[in-house]
Amino acid sequence: MRSSCPWPRCRDEAVKMTHPGVKLITVAGPPSSGKTSVIIQTLRHLAAPEKTVGVIKFDCLTGDDHLRYEKAGIPVKNGIAGGICPDHFFIANIEQGLQWGRTAGFDFLISESAGLCNRCSPHIRGVFSVCVIDHLSGVDTPRKIGPMLRNADVVVLTKGDIVSQAEREVFAFRVRQANAKAVLLPVNGLTGQGSLLLAQALEDAAEISSLNGMRLRFTMPGALCSYCLGETRIGPDCQIGNIKTMDFS
Repeated sequence: MRSSCPWPRCRDEAVKMTHPGVKLITVAGPPSSGKTSVIIQTLRHLAAPEKTVGVIKFDCLTGDDHLRYEKAGIPVKNGIAGGICPDHFFIANIEQGLQWGRTAGFDFLISESAGLCNRCSPHIRGVFSVCVIDHLSGVDTPRKIGPMLRNADVVVLTKGDIVSQAEREVFAFRVRQANAKAVLLPVNGLTGQGSLLLAQALEDAAEISSLNGMRLRFTMPGALCSYCLGETRIGPDCQIGNIKTMDFS
């Protein structure tokens, strides 16, 4: 459906009528924490004859998680950041990804992003956010993770079946110290135990038609220096821009 009205507002309304909003959820977490397994288990509860789901997988250098989604019958788009910060790659592509989800008619669209530096900031104000973190990373890990944990609406705890009850309680306490407002949900990515509760939580996600004008919940890692632009030489004469040095005196 294409509107003949020359005014942008009318065209926008025509797009909204053709492709209604989609429930967008951002999922982040440290590497190998079980994000993909948790998402696949959860989408089994969300997907139904009257509901459709899709996934956008943001990765750094390479990955085959999109093959797992395809095997599960979930439509997926895979993006590789390469030499760019995954957060900056995410924010430059998420609006187009949302419009892809609207055009496809998805009811739910999951954005899965990498959290390699633990300083990632992939959550958007007004968009439902999830952080996945596993017990095997250590009880001190929650205080080492930045905005992707501290600003999440739901924190999913994985691999709890491998550690003791005492370790699970200490780990949950440390997570609450980092984010007291989030809902904590233990989920087993292999068996799917706990994924139904997560699916019910995702049902409350708001429908989003466009991300234009919306804001991140926290600023991204900042770096614009000579090394960002391809410099490989070492030395103060080669270090230009946003540089942070240590005091060794």
